[in-house]
Amino acid sequence: MNQILKLSVLISIIFASGCKSDKHMNSVDLKAPSAEKQAESLTIHNSTRIDNYFWMRLTDEQKTAKNKDNQTQKVEAYLNAENEYFDKVTASTNKFQKELFEEMKGRIKEDDTSVPYFRNNYFYITRFEKGSQYPIYSRKNKSLESDEEILFDVNQEAKEYEYFQLGALNVSPDNKLVAFATDTVSRRQYTIQIKHLETGKLLTDKIENTTGGSVWSNDNKTLFYTKKDPLTLRSSSIYRHVLGTDASEDVVVFEEKDETYSTYVYKTKSHKFIVIGSSSTLSSEFRIISADKPYGDWMVIQPREDNLEYSLAHYGDYFYIQTNKDDATNFKLMKTPVNKTTKENWVDVIPHRKETLLEDVSIFKNYLVIEERSNGLGKIRIKTWDGKEDYYLPFDEETYSAGVYTNPEFDTDVIRYSYNSMTTPNSVIDFNMKNQTKEIKKEQEVLGGKFDKNNYKSERVWATARDGKKVAISLVYHKDTELNKNTPLLQYAYGSYGYTISDGFSSTRLSLLDRGFVYALAHIRGGQYLGREWYNDGKMMNKKNSFFDFIDCSKYLIDNNYTSEKHLYAMGGSAGGLLVGAVSNLNPELYNGIIAAVPFVDVISTMLDESIPLTTGEFDEWGNPKEKEAYDYMLSYSPYDQVTSKDYPNMLVTTGYFDSQVQYWEPAKWVAKLRELKTDKNTLLLHTNMDVGHGGASGRFDALKETAIDYTFLLALENKI
Repeated sequence: MNQILKLSVLISIIFASGCKSDKHMNSVDLKAPSAEKQAESLTIHNSTRIDNYFWMRLTDEQKTAKNKDNQTQKVEAYLNAENEYFDKVTASTNKFQKELFEEMKGRIKEDDTSVPYFRNNYFYITRFEKGSQYPIYSRKNKSLESDEEILFDVNQEAKEYEYFQLGALNVSPDNKLVAFATDTVSRRQYTIQIKHLETGKLLTDKIENTTGGSVWSNDNKTLFYTKKDPLTLRSSSIYRHVLGTDASEDVVVFEEKDETYSTYVYKTKSHKFIVIGSSSTLSSEFRIISADKPYGDWMVIQPREDNLEYSLAHYGDYFYIQTNKDDATNFKLMKTPVNKTTKENWVDVIPHRKETLLEDVSIFKNYLVIEERSNGLGKIRIKTWDGKEDYYLPFDEETYSAGVYTNPEFDTDVIRYSYNSMTTPNSVIDFNMKNQTKEIKKEQEVLGGKFDKNNYKSERVWATARDGKKVAISLVYHKDTELNKNTPLLQYAYGSYGYTISDGFSSTRLSLLDRGFVYALAHIRGGQYLGREWYNDGKMMNKKNSFFDFIDCSKYLIDNNYTSEKHLYAMGGSAGGLLVGAVSNLNPELYNGIIAAVPFVDVISTMLDESIPLTTGEFDEWGNPKEKEAYDYMLSYSPYDQVTSKDYPNMLVTTGYFDSQVQYWEPAKWVAKLRELKTDKNTLLLHTNMDVGHGGASGRFDALKETAIDYTFLLALENKI
């Protein structure tokens, strides 16, 4: 779908919201689409829900069929009607949309190049050429002065497709072959192929419906990969492929039969072992073979147990295990001999700490690098194996984001990490762990001639939630922005799956900050900003804490004169879309506008349908509504089910027709029900990109147009266009 069209959608919000001025309201009276109602009775636990828009659901086969059946035609007609409404209402803002896109694009160094990283005698580089949507992947042998060898020019590969994603590049140990994966539909079902790097030709091998990732054994001819269940898209089985054979001859080496688990395969950094992992939300299991013996028998490290999580790395005679064993809520690091791997043999390397979350470890020949999070801030700790050195990298800003970068080499004294903050562009830094010196390899360039980090302020404040918990809010704004009840403020959060959104820099966000907006990132429960308990306290039967935290952060910002109800906006995507959907039902009066991107809003129906991708693996995140207690709780907050006759804020809802993470019909049904029941005259817009899935557009500039849609919506509501 035309991205400029999507941008138009935002402005239509203005028209219906009753702007202070008619400056951007040149439209005629337009009637919003009205979806047909077909009552579907859904009964479980003696509870009956009437879903008038259940008919909007299509199968993948229906969507992709050349000859559309009646239902498909009807659904697509409705989605297209919403898109046309969006286009007509927002038509007068097309000029501004384009200007905003060019402004954001103008800050990007178009002919950009990554910092090369060294692996197995080659430097690998990712670069963009001016005007190109996609990257070029290349390498140089042994020296950066060597001739460049192009692995893939994705711009050429993507020419024939509306959507194109190339990923999971995996070079063979002898450096002669590369396995790669492509997705041209945006459902994250990748096709693996193999390219001969000396001839540039593709081999005949072609493996479909995979996760994209693959692992070479050390013989350079055997490849392991993960297949997806074609219906649920669960990563369900590991296959072994031999070069030159048809994929139909591939052998299943492991099948994950528990539908609440997903499986994956990787090689240890030591190149000694190939590892199959299986994981659910609360449990994990690993099995290994020697990377030199691809036909060997797989050995289980530690059989799965409920509530026992662990991960696996290898060094010398030991496996290093990050685990929550023995109630280590924030995880600890243990080790075990490679020939005695069950949990009774595990011994502490870094004990559990109540106030510090152990996020990850990186193993080097002489050093152990630990990524931790304490009081919400990420830290990088460096420790020598002999225990003589143990220190943290120094970071000075009040709030920031720092993390270990690509470090494929094992025998090196240099660790690469990245650093940025809400006011500081990203830097890639090489730190010499031996002499403790650092070299900034690259600083993100913000072009356009106007950016000066000293023009922006960042702070972290703490709101008190209704149950007394302190919730951090990270804020950034232009130094000339006056903070008062007339200040526009965009509040963003995610709050699910234990995912922590760090306080990072965004060059596109400057388009809001330079126009007087404050950006607020609320670190609500459901993430791991304050440790694993912070996550546990925002999931399952505690999920409403995420919504209450967000609302209480909003009230804090209003009460402390950062903004007011007339100028406060909420935004979230995917599970964050569930968040703002729930918030729109609970306290709609607090917000002038809400942006819900690919929102997970039809919680009950989705979680009751195990044929829908990702459902079974998420019972430990949301609960299983086949159990009455979970059903009742989920029903009490499900945004679609809780829509009632009342006033709602101005709302922009976006989705992708081929979304495999959150099916398009969830936001489509939600908007239809809102149109039916809401009592206000505020704008409600749905835009469905008919060409993409969950992640949106694949090209870097098309993605900017999607951001411009959101910003235009906000700026229009504030009469700033």
